[in-house]
Amino acid sequence: MRRTVFNEDHEAFRETIRAFIAAEVVPVYDEWFAAGVVPREFYGKLGELGVFGITVDEEYDGAGIDSHKYEAVIYEETARAGVSFGGSGVHTLLGLPYIKMLATDEQKKRWLPKFTTGEEMWALAMTEPGTGSDVAGMKTTAKLSEDGTHYVLNGAKTFITGGVHADRVIVCARTSAPREDDRRFGISLFAVDTKSAGYSVGRKLDKLGLRTSDTAELAFVDVKVPAEDLLGEENKGFGYLGTNLASERWGIAFGAYAQAAAAVRFAKEYVLDRTVFGKTVASFQNTKFELAACQAEVDAAQAVADRALEALDQGELTAAEAASAKLFCTEVAHRVIDRCLQLHGGYGFMNEYPIARLYADNRVNRIYGGTSEVMKSIIAKSMGL
Repeated sequence: MRRTVFNEDHEAFRETIRAFIAAEVVPVYDEWFAAGVVPREFYGKLGELGVFGITVDEEYDGAGIDSHKYEAVIYEETARAGVSFGGSGVHTLLGLPYIKMLATDEQKKRWLPKFTTGEEMWALAMTEPGTGSDVAGMKTTAKLSEDGTHYVLNGAKTFITGGVHADRVIVCARTSAPREDDRRFGISLFAVDTKSAGYSVGRKLDKLGLRTSDTAELAFVDVKVPAEDLLGEENKGFGYLGTNLASERWGIAFGAYAQAAAAVRFAKEYVLDRTVFGKTVASFQNTKFELAACQAEVDAAQAVADRALEALDQGELTAAEAASAKLFCTEVAHRVIDRCLQLHGGYGFMNEYPIARLYADNRVNRIYGGTSEVMKSIIAKSMGL
């Protein structure tokens, strides 16, 4: 299909990313997959390539480009190659928007240069054991010291992507009790240095998919967080979190579309090469019909993902539109990847084939960033239901 979302600069960037993946990722990806983590030094290479600084202002050593389109190219190219950049996606998709939106000039000067080079990797710690999507129910606390110089952080977080390698984590914690009429009140955000005493990384979680992405449990026992590392205003954290949910959900939607497109590509290559009963699998009518149906769904998902991307870049992507894009694209990817795996037969169940890894990686798209059921609730509310 003809697309208008990318220009020549984006396509030049695509060529650079594709060459980088071929040289630096594909040859060693099986090792990363077996280890269950991307080497920490790889993030330095992404920093050198300029990936982390695309939307960072030039005064902080970034490129100063106010667009998510380069990020979209990365989604497409990693999916196309059947690889992942590990937990680095949260560094830019989840970490950076909070720094840009909330950090003071002094904080930006301290943090953004190292953020851009990959010397300091960031993650976001929101979810807690037992609370799931109920962010307002968090139990982690941050109490201001009597002299006002620091906060004392206590609690635990789970499912924290990038949590093993992170050098700084944006931690959501209660600085005040919830109000009777507003249980969301009282949450604040802190940029916590992971080298702080009392901060610890628990298990690296054993996930069904996203094997190269380090996801961890975190614990805080009397962690002293300097007052100057508070992000934004005290007790207003819940509102800040809601502000960035649209971009996060767009990222999941676009990534899911890219995975579906990659699945069709993998299946097409496989059925053209695989022979059964003296004929290629591609020559059977069922194969043609299945892939044609999958391609039609991918075309539709691409249109939805692109439309959401344009709206996001223009600052016009609403919560309901982001929820709709995430719901549609993740459900399409679920159906398409399953059908493409089926066309691989038994080999589709083997991790040596990218379709098997894609199948496992894709499943979480309908859970994190808000479940499909939560997306339906948001959409229904916007309809006045």
